[in-house]
Amino acid sequence: MRPNNSATVVIRPVIPPSTPSGLLWGLLGVAAFSFTVPFTKVAVAGLSPLFIGSGRAVVAAVFAASALALARQRLPRGVQWARLAVVAAGVVIGFPLLTSFALTSTPASHGAVVIALLPAATATAAVLRGHERPRAAFWIITGVGALAAIAFASMQSGGFGQLHSADLLLLGAVVAAAIGYAEGGLLARELGAWQTVSWALVLASPLMGFLTMLSLAEQPPSATPAQWASFAYLGLVSMFLGFFAWYRGLAIGPMAQVSQIQLIQPVLSIVWAALLLGEALTWTTIIGGLAVILCAGAAVRLRPAAGPAAGLNAGPHAARSLQPAKD
Repeated sequence: MRPNNSATVVIRPVIPPSTPSGLLWGLLGVAAFSFTVPFTKVAVAGLSPLFIGSGRAVVAAVFAASALALARQRLPRGVQWARLAVVAAGVVIGFPLLTSFALTSTPASHGAVVIALLPAATATAAVLRGHERPRAAFWIITGVGALAAIAFASMQSGGFGQLHSADLLLLGAVVAAAIGYAEGGLLARELGAWQTVSWALVLASPLMGFLTMLSLAEQPPSATPAQWASFAYLGLVSMFLGFFAWYRGLAIGPMAQVSQIQLIQPVLSIVWAALLLGEALTWTTIIGGLAVILCAGAAVRLRPAAGPAAGLNAGPHAARSLQPAKD
């Protein structure tokens, strides 16, 4: 068979093998997300949580629809719409709304306590959904990292104490985001990283647009320039641009390992809370933050064990489309 015969195929991965590693893309996404909790806390001081949680998705959906139209992206097919609905429910609807309502009654640093559980939750969702098989050592370090993150953030915020309604909202946000991250990471291997979050935003836009109008009718917004700037960041970066990097990192994978970079997110969030909101930053917090980063570094260095699911851990080569070559 000749090399240029039409029967041959050219393999074109959605995520090209020449891209930087998934860990670097994941780190960039986490850096963008680390401002989400402090800026949400700033915004809820002048804007309703319903407006923040839904309005930021509407802002992001405008950019997403524009990007999809300019790039002339094909519509998702069949079951991909249902999977996009899972992503939208988790990261477009669930996480923003739940965290916005929670942060009306709890400090940003306290919010980081529960957000610290997100890496372990994402890794669990990735294993269940993506059939990844990390080694036992990975789970041990993941558990230690999660405990270190919670202990460090708890010392900063004064501890959980009694479980409050805000904690339940934040726990719900963690579960929603973990499911959305895992499904979005897999779907990004088929649709592309920025395309996945863009289609999820567009899919959720009718509901979020309705909730935004409802919030405007109930409580017309009245905010300072700083509060509006925080809202703009949440809409453009936290809700849109940050996912470009994050889903690309998860798509390159391995997903369970990339998810552990989130262990650094509560550290960064509390640092930003100290700088932007004047919340206390002690030596205990700094030492705890270093411990969290060391756990994250150890977790991401572990590779999944070999097994039937290895294809999902194969990084950029996992998502491939077969197209006939031209004669």
